[in-house]
Amino acid sequence: MTLSGGLTRPGERDRLIVKFTEIDWTFCLILCLIAGAGGMMMFSAAESSWMPWAAPHFIRFGVFFVMMIVLAMVDLRVWFAAAYPIYAVALLLLVGVELVGDAAKGAQRWLELGPVRFQPSEVMKVGIVLALARFYHGLSADNARMSWWLLAPLLLIGAPTLLVAHQPDLGTAILIAATGLAIMMLAGLSWRLIGAGVVLGVGAAIPFVMFVLHDYQRQRILTFLDPESDPKGTGYHILQSKIALGAGGLLGKGYGLGSQSQLDFLPEKHTDFMFATLAEEFGFAGCFSILFLYGAIIFMALRTASVSHSHFGRLSAAGVTATFALYVLINGAMVMGLAPVVGVPMPLLSYGGTVMLTVMIGFGLVQSVRVHRYSEVTSGRGALM
Repeated sequence: MTLSGGLTRPGERDRLIVKFTEIDWTFCLILCLIAGAGGMMMFSAAESSWMPWAAPHFIRFGVFFVMMIVLAMVDLRVWFAAAYPIYAVALLLLVGVELVGDAAKGAQRWLELGPVRFQPSEVMKVGIVLALARFYHGLSADNARMSWWLLAPLLLIGAPTLLVAHQPDLGTAILIAATGLAIMMLAGLSWRLIGAGVVLGVGAAIPFVMFVLHDYQRQRILTFLDPESDPKGTGYHILQSKIALGAGGLLGKGYGLGSQSQLDFLPEKHTDFMFATLAEEFGFAGCFSILFLYGAIIFMALRTASVSHSHFGRLSAAGVTATFALYVLINGAMVMGLAPVVGVPMPLLSYGGTVMLTVMIGFGLVQSVRVHRYSEVTSGRGALM
């Protein structure tokens, strides 16, 4: 509220200042370091040019960083009230992709709204976290452990996973499903159900690969098992990535001196395989440093989740952290040849506006949980009281 002269009331201004000081600025600094490293690697990959990747990367991060700080000020009860609507909008956007989506490179994953082109599946990564956190907030421990109530979160997870997989975008579908299942486990899912799910998943893996996946997706898995079988075709990406990793050695070839990236042997050197570009120029030391920063972010976000007084806050922060950790795990494994190539970037290090937006919105939620960690979120009409 404001006074007649347009000035902020002293009490409200003081509350905003207190909220601002409650933000974890060490966390923010580490995000800046990772994004800064990504921008400098894009500058190197573009042969010491700010365009076409480095300058847009820094500009986007600056805008999204401010947005994260603003979202950190939003009361946790507002996030709670908006959880289901955000999920519903994200689901409708995914349906819109099926009907009128823009196709490119054999996949229909984008929507165009005027000059804006974006992937609704990225919005769902936040939507699924909020929706499941709100659902479990009002559920008893016994019902969260094992009951018919568990059909609801399975439907919440299954609908977007199937829509995204149909685009097809297997990497994002895996991220959405894995994040949802992680929240179910954190909410107290019975270990018996978890064990049964693992057995069922292992048993269904071969039929799923043989009869459900598209031909190119199936070929990616076969290439992952034996990349040398097609070194100039489907195995090219992973073989070039391994060469870049090995060439870096302990300390790397030096900034701007990576032959794999500078001579364009390494495909997608600024997006999916940015970590390999970093490895060639800065070696094991550079990779360890970046992974240490990622580990610090994950640890600090989980610590924020642990101190929240509301179940919604704990699950929201933990869910965002799970998504971020899965990004790092899947991309790292993919680049090192320990997982099939599924098109998952390294967050903040790789080029990509929509992914960065999703990550920073998620971290805005994490910081909101920290700032409002003592808030009690109630279910029903009193949620915003």
